[in-house]
Amino acid sequence: MADSQSTSLGDDTEKEGRERAAWKSPRIERSKEKVGGEESLRFNDKNGSHNKGKKRNLSDLSLVRFVTTELTRGYFLEHNEAKYTERRERVYTCLRIPKELEKLMTFGFFLCLDAFLYVFTLLPLRVLLALLQLITLPCCGLGGTRLLQPAQVCDVLKGFIMVLCYSMMSYVDYAMMYHLIRGQSVIKLYIIYNMLEVADRLFSSFGQDILDALYWTATEPKEKKRAHIGVIPHFLMAVLYVFLHAILIMVQATTLNVAFNSHNKSLLTIMMSNNFVEIKGSVFKKFEKNNLFQMSNSDIKERFTNYILLLIVCLRNMEQFSWNPDHLWVLFPDVAMVIASEVAVDVVKHAFITKFNDISADVYGEYRASLAFDLVSSRQKNAYTDYSDSVSRRMGFIPLPLALLLIRVVTSSVKIQGSLSFMCVLLFYLGLITLKVLNSIVLLGTSCVFVKEANMEEKLFDPPPSAVSSRVNSRANRTKAQHTAPQPEAATDKGGIPLASVSPQPAHVPETPAPAALPKSDSDVFLTTPDEDEDDIVKIINTDTGLDEDVLARRTPKKDLLEIDRFTICGNRID
Repeated sequence: MADSQSTSLGDDTEKEGRERAAWKSPRIERSKEKVGGEESLRFNDKNGSHNKGKKRNLSDLSLVRFVTTELTRGYFLEHNEAKYTERRERVYTCLRIPKELEKLMTFGFFLCLDAFLYVFTLLPLRVLLALLQLITLPCCGLGGTRLLQPAQVCDVLKGFIMVLCYSMMSYVDYAMMYHLIRGQSVIKLYIIYNMLEVADRLFSSFGQDILDALYWTATEPKEKKRAHIGVIPHFLMAVLYVFLHAILIMVQATTLNVAFNSHNKSLLTIMMSNNFVEIKGSVFKKFEKNNLFQMSNSDIKERFTNYILLLIVCLRNMEQFSWNPDHLWVLFPDVAMVIASEVAVDVVKHAFITKFNDISADVYGEYRASLAFDLVSSRQKNAYTDYSDSVSRRMGFIPLPLALLLIRVVTSSVKIQGSLSFMCVLLFYLGLITLKVLNSIVLLGTSCVFVKEANMEEKLFDPPPSAVSSRVNSRANRTKAQHTAPQPEAATDKGGIPLASVSPQPAHVPETPAPAALPKSDSDVFLTTPDEDEDDIVKIINTDTGLDEDVLARRTPKKDLLEIDRFTICGNRID
């Protein structure tokens, strides 16, 4: 009983203590709130005094003082020196673009002129020498296994193509084509001219492939296995291509002639404005150095082709006015206007492309050196192509259709009668040969200077890049076909780029579970990386086969402009 009473008393005392604590806590909180209120009042007093000072300072301001401050305030540009220096360099680069671009255009123009004059001057002589050797071969005896050298076979094929296509072009009536085009409306002619420009680029891109296939089929060693349809089908395809391309250029020249002869010159103005549309399609795109090189080559080819078209237009108009020299001065303003608009569009386009993509103006010197390297390498004993074909591959300029059209226009416009006319033609031909020889000598000397300045002499002794790439690609396909063991993960370089795709052709391997680290598509990896050097590819192949696992080559982008031609799309070469 005593224990129960003591426990009940203890519980009562604990309850009383809790009630007292609960009653005191609100008082403490109230007191804290009061103290906080006093602190907040004190803080508000401080804020009030501060606001009074602010009001006092704001009262000192006035409109006169604001205007005075705006007129006398200053800043220092040297605080951001790097930014303004970069802007100044961009201005200087834009000012240097016209000079550097015209240097490249002039050099490229004479390169195209050299390849164009070759068709009229040296090609007929080389064809005659090859035919003379073929005729006198039974008398001299067989000195070797070949009847003609590969270069002579190509020259004979070019000669036959020109003769056949010229005989086919003689049946095309230029006057009927002119009146047929002149009867169309202005808008329709503008659309036709744009379609002809697109078709000309497509023909140029595919035409050299047809000609190269014919040359290789006719000169391929007989020891190799037959993997072609024959020389005659390739020859017929080449004749058809040259004839159709010549007809296309003739329609283009006729449309330009109609524009010159129109009364209000509206069609000519519309065709010139089409050049400025090219700025919109090119300037606001991302360009790299290789892309700009390809576009520069295309501009060189386009400018030279336009000059030949203007020459054809002048010849046709002079013929209609009985070669009256006064009419030439009537055509001169329109010709000058077309050339000036072409030059202005090229300058503006290249200036803004280099500005937006932060490309230096010195890159045009590298482009000249690359073009000069083609000329110098074609003069070597171990040359693997003719220079005219090299220009065709690099720039997409094929001289055969354009030369065929010019011959057709000249022969129809100029009537040769009497011995004096034949003497004039002979003197004119000798003058063309002299111009070709002098142009070739000057170009060769200038090209040697450009190659030495670019330190590219050692590359003259390198093997052809096409042979190296094809040999390495075939070797890569063989090693991939033999390699059947599954890999735990794909071999990658330091940059994280898979090294499994050496060739864009997918290799035939047995069906095995694909590793998780392999890329989704070899073609995607290949198209985003340029070609590698031969040594780098061999090291990669050895790594894939397991023969040399310690040696890995870092895949670096190829900065050599010698690999950039009309097959290059957006800096990525498609083999």
